[in-house]
Amino acid sequence: MVDITEAAEDLRQQQINEIASQHLGKAGDGSVVKPYVTPDEVDSSLLVPIPRHLNRTHYNLKGDEFYGFDTWHAYEVSFLLDNGYPVNCVAKIVYDCRSEYIVESKSLKLYLNSYNLAKFGSNVDGSISAARNNISSDLSEALGVPVEVYLHRADEGSRGEYENPVKKQDFFCLDEEVDVEDVDFTQYNESPDILIKQDSNNYEEDVWVWTPSLRSNCRVTNQPDWGDVYIYMKGDERPSYESLLQYIVSMRKENHFHEEICECIYKRLLDKFGPSELFVCCLYTRRGGIDINPARYSHKHLGNLATGLRNSMAISEKTLRQ
Repeated sequence: MVDITEAAEDLRQQQINEIASQHLGKAGDGSVVKPYVTPDEVDSSLLVPIPRHLNRTHYNLKGDEFYGFDTWHAYEVSFLLDNGYPVNCVAKIVYDCRSEYIVESKSLKLYLNSYNLAKFGSNVDGSISAARNNISSDLSEALGVPVEVYLHRADEGSRGEYENPVKKQDFFCLDEEVDVEDVDFTQYNESPDILIKQDSNNYEEDVWVWTPSLRSNCRVTNQPDWGDVYIYMKGDERPSYESLLQYIVSMRKENHFHEEICECIYKRLLDKFGPSELFVCCLYTRRGGIDINPARYSHKHLGNLATGLRNSMAISEKTLRQ
């Protein structure tokens, strides 16, 4: 007899894959990627919204357990002036994590590609403003929530002001606190049982750690996604550093969206240790010209840890791998 819970999970996975693979075929089913020709005009129908609740059911998340946002950088945005000159930009896209939907990343790439031959005016500044408003409007309609979009000119990096996406000076590297050569890393599927409470109750300071050891996999294509994760915790209980690093490493064979990985880490830490304050942020490296960076936190003031990521007008400094 098939376990009801297992059957429900299989159905959820099937629903997500069917939605996410509208343009590109389903992961692992042997299907051939559909031929795709970039349209000459903007096509908002290419955007594929995915209900967040489908990703949260497995972790018993309702979405009201945290505040947060998702920040996307699209590095390959280009459109034309009326005279045919290409305007090249990096789009910074920010929207609230309590939106009903997320946007599937490959559909966003296809949508932005539909701008490549579209004309938006006779001058650079005006065309950037028009394209930005158009992208914001289409995404806001698709996701059912206001979406902030700012287009940074590709040559702006030489004169723009940079901000750290996360206040990195507050965090220290978890991998340097653990003797990684003497610890066994044998689990590559996520489980909250990996997290072990630290013995001492006399904590001198709160947990401020980051690690570059995050790797998960795309739900649709099974391609690896690499990232850094930042964790702040305050409370009477906390995980040992060894088990926390082992837990992050255990994401290595998980197939989930970036947002789901961040929320999974947040929920496991919340349930296991009951912190009075909690902040989790994942900075993923770009793939296909887009990177996705979700942040989740228990109190609004903790959003200040990632103001550079939250501010769409700021140029985000990159990690070494980004």
